[in-house]
Amino acid sequence: MALSVHAHQGFDDVMTSSSAESSPSRIDLYWIPLGAGGSGFVRLNGRIYEAIKAFLNRRRRCALYHTALQVHVPGGVFVVETMWPSPDTDTASRGVVLEGAVGSRGLARLRTFRYEIRRWRHGILPDADEAVGGPQMVSNSLDEASRLLEAADSVPALIWGRDQLDTGDMWNSNSVISWLLVRSGVPIETVSPPEGGRAPGWDAGIAIASRNPDPRMTQPDPAIP
Repeated sequence: MALSVHAHQGFDDVMTSSSAESSPSRIDLYWIPLGAGGSGFVRLNGRIYEAIKAFLNRRRRCALYHTALQVHVPGGVFVVETMWPSPDTDTASRGVVLEGAVGSRGLARLRTFRYEIRRWRHGILPDADEAVGGPQMVSNSLDEASRLLEAADSVPALIWGRDQLDTGDMWNSNSVISWLLVRSGVPIETVSPPEGGRAPGWDAGIAIASRNPDPRMTQPDPAIP
């Protein structure tokens, strides 16, 4: 389980700040169609994947979604999301707190096969304007918003695209978001994709977050420099 942890100096100061940025505390969830923003490769692969899954499960095909969060606290607005691939080594500029492997630990030596989890203050959420239904508020609790931000660098360092913990679902970007929501105390049973859609990996995050924490899952791995 490849993982790199990035410390962010001053994050605690931000969390306790009584800044003039006084927007009400809340957590907004975005349901972004997979492949939004003109990513034809991602969209095509998503359609192929969903066609196979629908055939095997004998059901209709669903629209697929990628999820991301905007978290509002007194110290600012944070974008929390998972992106693959990790574009460059300047991780601090986009609030990266964790990096993990895609496919296998060995491949993670190459940045192309690395994903990153961002807790990005005043960050940019690509394709937010394409989210179905716009931002969906899932909590207006400062405690839940604070817990979510604090938990971001404790996300399990699981391999993207694999089901290492036998949840019946693969680990990916949606798993990270559902894991964080559960760990922060948001009632996850009230959160679901838009009608006719699904978010692969969502159930994996819920299942793992509901188990007893395993500190070994969040240890740095030297496989990622």
